[in-house]
Amino acid sequence: MIDKNSCVAVYDSHEVAEKAVKELQKNGFDMEKLSILGKGYHSEEHPIGYYNTGDRMKLWGKLGAFWGGIWGLLLGSAFFWIPGIGPLMVGGPLVASIVGGLEGAMLTGGLSALGGALFSIGIPKDSVVKYETAVKADKFLLIVHGSKDEVERAKEILSVTNASDLATHLG
Repeated sequence: MIDKNSCVAVYDSHEVAEKAVKELQKNGFDMEKLSILGKGYHSEEHPIGYYNTGDRMKLWGKLGAFWGGIWGLLLGSAFFWIPGIGPLMVGGPLVASIVGGLEGAMLTGGLSALGGALFSIGIPKDSVVKYETAVKADKFLLIVHGSKDEVERAKEILSVTNASDLATHLG
């Protein structure tokens, strides 16, 4: 079960997102409490998907080196083609929430599978729309799940990582 508390950072590039993950790791954060997502830049245009909640994903897309490095740190990985967003790579606990959304378990209020997953972990609908828009604009989301103290500490650490947006959502 994912904590309803989260710190969400939006990054303009995969390089900056990767540095942020490494900064959290350097500060002793449990990598199993991190989720990261961004477009996978997969060249196919057919609906496609892959998820694995207990192992690592192999190389995908033109950002393969980035995703390969991230998969080595996070538990659980997925590649989805989500209507309206396109190809989406996800690592961490958010994978299970998106799978649930795709299965229809969490789609409420007209939210997409991604929106339903974000809403299910306690992110308010107005912020869900903002984060979906960021992903559509090829940005990367880094989400730290945990206790109130953990997500506030994460925000403090991530405040120096050049996030274009940084917020905590406490459940």
